[in-house]
Amino acid sequence: MIQTQRPRVPRRALDGVLLLDKPLGLSSNDALICAKRLYLAKKAGHTGTLDPLASGLLPLCFGEATKFSQDLLDADKTYEATLRLGIRTATGDAEGEALETRCVNVDDAAIRAVCQRFIGEIEQVPPMYSALKRDGKPLYEYARAGEVVERESRTVIIRALEVLDVALPDVTFRVTCTKGTYVRTLAEDIGAALDCGAHLVMLRRTGVGALTLEHAVTLDALSSLDIDARDKLLQPVDALLSTFASVHLAGDAARRFQHGQRLRLAEPVTQSTAAADSTEGVRVRVYREEDGTLLGVARLTDGLLAPERLIVSSVAA
Repeated sequence: MIQTQRPRVPRRALDGVLLLDKPLGLSSNDALICAKRLYLAKKAGHTGTLDPLASGLLPLCFGEATKFSQDLLDADKTYEATLRLGIRTATGDAEGEALETRCVNVDDAAIRAVCQRFIGEIEQVPPMYSALKRDGKPLYEYARAGEVVERESRTVIIRALEVLDVALPDVTFRVTCTKGTYVRTLAEDIGAALDCGAHLVMLRRTGVGALTLEHAVTLDALSSLDIDARDKLLQPVDALLSTFASVHLAGDAARRFQHGQRLRLAEPVTQSTAAADSTEGVRVRVYREEDGTLLGVARLTDGLLAPERLIVSSVAA
């Protein structure tokens, strides 16, 4: 019997951002593969991994948006999490074996007071069960082999930490933190400060930078839609850049910028939404004035606009 090959479905050049509500049990890469297949997209990437045991907001970038995914990797993240007091585990979460069980003799007021102590700059030691690499190998590989390697503490910033509910032995909280923060480690450290130990039993990401879970869609909902309806769910590329100040260029200035030339701006730019550095300037999003097309991202220093990343599809013929 002669077997015929199924015709390959052509991939589309697609630009935009999908706010995905990732389910439990699925890796970020597997979620990306599913969404890329549904959109028939040529190029796609995610903006930082979300553990299989965590659910919630996972922004996915298509086409030109992938150029700006690093900006979300560097952005603050917001999570809702539940820790369980009285039990320490090998992994810091519910997947690991219990290492120690202790009595929980704390009240609501004590829990809230301890949580307040973690707001601001804190030092964290990365957990052994993490993807952080040592000598080219992820730490979790050492951990699975029963090895413990020395890890240096790192400084992270807890912007906000709010206790949402206390139903002992469980405590649910919302935390906004800088990149590189391990919420599992935060839960363990809170348990240690309460002198009873703790581990994480639930983690859901609700915010990445200025993006929130409110407008996110699940893979199940996405798969039930036709291609046109899916396309309407895509955010524009500049959804990743909403915290940047904006610059609008007209005519020849826009064309020169598109070709990577630095420009001296005659008019000052309001930088109310971005923090400027005296030596490094401020990052801005740049648009063509005539039609509002995003041209790219630049750094503005003392009136000098220096292109950083350009949108290829915006280049005029």
